[in-house]
Amino acid sequence: MERFWKQLLVMLLGVFFLVGCNEKSDPTSVKVSTEQDKTFYAMGLMLGQNLAKLDLTDQELSALYKGLYTAAKNQKAELEWMEFQPKIQTMFQDRMKKSSEKQMKVGKEFADKFSKEEGAVKTASGLVYKITQVGTGAQPKATDEVEVNYHGTLMDGTVFDSSIDRKQSVTFPLDRVIKGWTEGLQLLKEGGKARLVIPSELAYGDMGAPPKIPGGATLIFDVELIKIKTGEASKTTNAATTDKAAKPAAKTETKKVEAVPAKEEKKS
Repeated sequence: MERFWKQLLVMLLGVFFLVGCNEKSDPTSVKVSTEQDKTFYAMGLMLGQNLAKLDLTDQELSALYKGLYTAAKNQKAELEWMEFQPKIQTMFQDRMKKSSEKQMKVGKEFADKFSKEEGAVKTASGLVYKITQVGTGAQPKATDEVEVNYHGTLMDGTVFDSSIDRKQSVTFPLDRVIKGWTEGLQLLKEGGKARLVIPSELAYGDMGAPPKIPGGATLIFDVELIKIKTGEASKTTNAATTDKAAKPAAKTETKKVEAVPAKEEKKS
């Protein structure tokens, strides 16, 4: 419940900044010229991108803005908003579900097309992979710690995270990441590379990973298994990070690695 209201607040703020503060004129006609204007415009872009998930009509967007403007200017409201809390939550969840279902449908079509490419294989879980460079070393187990390089994109090619772009490989326990990674990396040998097409149920599910990954999104990763870290060194590392068991080992990785997050506990 708390997560829902936080997400809704971000979206409402996005509307407020996107449409401006002058209800008597077309807010999109405002000229963005000063650095202050640009700062608020950038904030609007940052926050307002979440609105796409609600697929608002012009009428709905205008009604939403009117409510924001009324409250921001401390004017008399036309209704008691508290009475609409249940409807707000229901609407929000329904719109997010529809958006997620649309993403999943497009993702399935994308994965099916990719699975027909030469060398591509679809597993029982729905993961589709294609070995692009055969490795010569060992294959990891789910309990191993691995060092990898990766490049993650959405279906339209938008990059949401890339250790390759950062020029810095990452290391993490293979059983502490999204399911598509846990399965996909075990199919590689050390030194091997592959393209993974991961459906949402093996990635971030209906909620996605805002703001970069929408709910229901199918993810594409180009991955390289650099090294498997096993034996005493790995045991020492795991023992030393017991209190951070659900996070990648390096501190910098927990901040940057969008693709391989800790497994989250469900919140009510």
